[in-house]
Formats: sequence, C-alpha cells, structure tokens
Amino acid sequence: MGGVSATAAPVANSSGSVTNQAIQVLQGPYITNTYGGGIQCQGPTVNFTPYVTGSVSQQHPFEDLYYDNVYDMRDLDEDGAPDNPGSVLYQVPVRTGQKDNTNISIGFSATWSRPLDKKLQQQCKDAAAANIALMNQTVANKRLDFEIARLKNCGELLKAGIRFAPNTQYAKICADVQVKGVNFMVPHVHGIPQHNKVIKKVSTNASDLGLPIEIGETKK
Repeated sequence: MGGVSATAAPVANSSGSVTNQAIQVLQGPYITNTYGGGIQCQGPTVNFTPYVTGSVSQQHPFEDLYYDNVYDMRDLDEDGAPDNPGSVLYQVPVRTGQKDNTNISIGFSATWSRPLDKKLQQQCKDAAAANIALMNQTVANKRLDFEIARLKNCGELLKAGIRFAPNTQYAKICADVQVKGVNFMVPHVHGIPQHNKVIKKVSTNASDLGLPIEIGETKK
C-alpha cells in the first residue's frame, strides 16, 4: 500500500521601493545696482522657482495574467496514490496584478527678500541721484567746452578766408558760425547826403534871354 508524502516548502517574497524627491529652493543674492563713484544699492528680490517632477515604474516583461496548471490528483482505485500523477487536467488564468505606476508633480516655489533698514536704502538712493546729477552736469560742461572751442576755431578760420567747400561732408562743422564782416552783416541803414539845390528862375521877359532876336521874311 503506497504512502503519500508531503513536503512543506514555504516561500516568502518581499519587495518594496522607496523614492525620495525633494525641491531645493536656492536663495539668490539681492539685486545690486551700481551708479559709479562706489555707490551700490541693493533692492528687494523675488525668486520664483518652477519645478516639474515625475516618476515611472514598470516591470518587464509586462504580464497581466498567467495560467496555473491544475493537476490530476484523482485516486480512482483507492490505493492511496494518484492514478495519473503529473497529468494536467486544465489551466486556470490567474491575474498577476502587475501595474505601471506614473507620478507627475508640477508647481513652483517663491521667496521674497527685502532689506530691513529703510533709512539706509533711502540714503543710498539719494546718493545715487546726486551722483547722476553730477555726471549729467559734467557732460554738459564738456559739451559747452567743445562748442566754445568749435566756435573759436571756426571763427578764426573764417577770418583767414579758410572754409570747407559748401555741401561737403565737413562743411556743416562751421555752418552755424557767423563772423561779422565775413559771412554775416549786421542790419544797418546808410544816410544819403543832401546837396544844395540850384533854383532856376523862370522869366517871361524876352530881355532875359540874351541878345535880341531878329525876325525877317523867309526868302523864297
């Protein structure tokens, strides 16, 4: 009489995964404006940091189900042993539960930074405004020096009779310079001298004409 033996073969499977995702926000420096003369002012700063994160987990090959064999364990002769050991009667579909995991995260982080001492900020702005005004005045002085030098040199050349040909490239350099008596006349009025007029006497007396006039007959 055959016996039946059973062997216990426990199998324990454990699997897991851990995904750590972090968003790092980097604090940027203050925006610094430089105005010359060593003047630098820092203003408030806003930092926007957009981010997109995602993760995908898959198993390969992907199988949504598998077929489990059902063996013939029948003992028709009742001898205590299967009549057809190892014989497969049919297969049973079994779902694996296998899935693909997809994760997407979209967002942004923002930080706002500004100096706490408003008085120092205002002093720096005032110093910057004063330095800009000084630079503008310096430029105006340089421009005035240039125009006066151009006026002087062009005037001396015009007095000497030296000038660029009209309608040439450099004729416009001295085009607006006027030299009295050379290329510019001051509006003036000349007087016309008055001479003594000779008044002629008109007479109706024949003796005033000079010698007597003889009247004779005309010879034929």
